[in-house]
Amino acid sequence: MDWQAAAVEAGRIAQAWTAEGGPGGAVLLFDADDLRAQACGGLASLELALPFHADTAVRYASISKHFLAAYLLRTDGLGLTDFLGTHLPLPPTLGAVTVGRALDMTSGLPDALETLWLLGVPPSATLGDQALLAFIRRLDGLNFAPGTEISCSSTGYRLVQAALEAKGIDYAAELRERFFRPLGLGIRLPYDEAEPVAELAGGYWKSPSGWRRGRYGLHFSASGGLAGSAQDLVAWLQALIGGRPPADGLLPRLARLRTLADGRATDYGLGLARQALGARVLVGHGGSLPGFRTQFLLDPQARAGVVVVSNREDTDAAACSLRVMAALHRTTLPPPARGVLPEGLYAMPGTPFWMEHQGGVVTYQGAQETVYPDEADGVASRSAHLPIRLRREDGAIAGEIGHAPRRFVPVPADVEPDPGWAGAWVCPAQNARFDIAIADNEARMTIGAGPLLTELPLRPIGDGRGLTERGDDGPWTQRACLQFGRDEVRLATNRSRVLRFVRG
Repeated sequence: MDWQAAAVEAGRIAQAWTAEGGPGGAVLLFDADDLRAQACGGLASLELALPFHADTAVRYASISKHFLAAYLLRTDGLGLTDFLGTHLPLPPTLGAVTVGRALDMTSGLPDALETLWLLGVPPSATLGDQALLAFIRRLDGLNFAPGTEISCSSTGYRLVQAALEAKGIDYAAELRERFFRPLGLGIRLPYDEAEPVAELAGGYWKSPSGWRRGRYGLHFSASGGLAGSAQDLVAWLQALIGGRPPADGLLPRLARLRTLADGRATDYGLGLARQALGARVLVGHGGSLPGFRTQFLLDPQARAGVVVVSNREDTDAAACSLRVMAALHRTTLPPPARGVLPEGLYAMPGTPFWMEHQGGVVTYQGAQETVYPDEADGVASRSAHLPIRLRREDGAIAGEIGHAPRRFVPVPADVEPDPGWAGAWVCPAQNARFDIAIADNEARMTIGAGPLLTELPLRPIGDGRGLTERGDDGPWTQRACLQFGRDEVRLATNRSRVLRFVRG
């Protein structure tokens, strides 16, 4: 391994943050016993002009997930084959999901944040844990049958934590006593964005008029709520790859291959994802909250790893960590697959599924992944939670997304809105409503209430479907498909496909 080359690459990443003079982050390289290199750059606080250090705290976001899985593997409170409904009052469809599938992204559970946003409730809206659980219990449906696909959803982790707490278990206290205190770590689980966290960096995103603070109003949970420094995370990961207490024996079990119902293996384990780097198999996870991006990658065979944490939305932490690991192993990363697939907008007949390809980036149901050259003149993503394998096929694009078969045809350029879309549409289960108006051959959707009432353009894509896009509340953008039937319309993104509205 070339530690010097990896340190140089880490330095390039940090120096770019410093040179800009805005928010930044830290890149730490380590083996099982030592911190081999660190590079920090940019500011932890734009308001106070504080530099970013390795001991600056950030929100770990979805890196938090593997801690919940690790806790379950250490205790007897919940088994991976237990049904969620055994431990929580849930609708039958949600209750029939097992704990293991809730953690390995094959559950079909709709993502709560994404579903709320489809209803017009933005990620910045303040919602407590009981309000969120009550909302989830009203979602009597799954995105897909458990074990038939893979799609990222944080809902399973929230429900598993709720099941633990229903047994009287204080999850945050358990993590502190079992994992954090023995290693002397300052990691904690604040449940509210307003709760003070020592040394916490501000999270920022760049608007057209300059840097802005990211806002996230939902109650934090085991799915993404932990906060700590890059140094804290390295110390935990060193114990994990070194097989030392309190993490001894956990890494192989967290990273073990999980399977779909038909026996096919996925690359997502229990809060850890597998990723190829040449002939090596790395494991790790990333995270994203408004203004924070995080990622770690481990090479279990070499007992080495990298942590990237950043308090700026535009950091591609996954790409940064892979660049450093590629330098460490003297491996060249392939460029994105440009020109392999035709560019443009495509849709799958008879479904709300659509995709767009631009410059080597595939957007599927609103979720984006860069794709790379694959066998047989096709493309593939590197993502475990959104695996993509596509190729040209007789004027269409076909293959698999999320391990499910997909075949997309081009969307005509001259599709017009159906006058039958116009009117009021309601979802009684969620006390929700939207209206569609059509004028001058253009459709517009109005959703929300009071000052949150928002008007969105609705782009027809044929076969009784329209696409809408919203991004008026921070750095994130949501692109959703409306699939109209005779008296029903379905709202769908990759992470939420269960909302159905009827005529008001």
